[in-house]
Amino acid sequence: MSSATLAPTLETPRLSFTGHSLGDYEDCASMWADPLVVRHVGGQPVSPQEVWTKLLRYVGHWQLLGYGYWVVRERDSGRFVGEVGFADFKRALVPSLDGTPEAGWVLASWAHGRGFATEAVSAALVWGDERFARARTACIINVENLASIRVASKCGYREAVRTTYLGQPIILSYRDPAIG
Repeated sequence: MSSATLAPTLETPRLSFTGHSLGDYEDCASMWADPLVVRHVGGQPVSPQEVWTKLLRYVGHWQLLGYGYWVVRERDSGRFVGEVGFADFKRALVPSLDGTPEAGWVLASWAHGRGFATEAVSAALVWGDERFARARTACIINVENLASIRVASKCGYREAVRTTYLGQPIILSYRDPAIG
């Protein structure tokens, strides 16, 4: 059974969401190797081995937690757009995110600036609001990633604290749909 089977399928007017499968590896590896994609997410292209570990981690989230990341594709063309979803990465972060689903998104560089991130994150949040009983979710974003900061703000995330993660300055934001 693949995570494509475990993860629900979502759709928006332009995008489709499925769980990761073996067939997504090459698209994911290409995206994570792109310096434009990773400049605010670790800063260095991700090795094929590390991408394989990411793919396994995504499948594991769906298997063990009932939530995770989706592969996002254009509905009309099937072209790989990126990844979006929720995770529990057990990050060594202060303040701790323990017990709070962490939203995240990363898009292939060709998809930047087209509104796909806001569309994808919004759809994931609709699903997450139901799955997490309208509980608070979090996201962390590098302070220099202005595009993702805008996406987070449009989707209802509000800055809580500035801290560091893996030596990089980040913004930790929360979204509480029960309040707003």
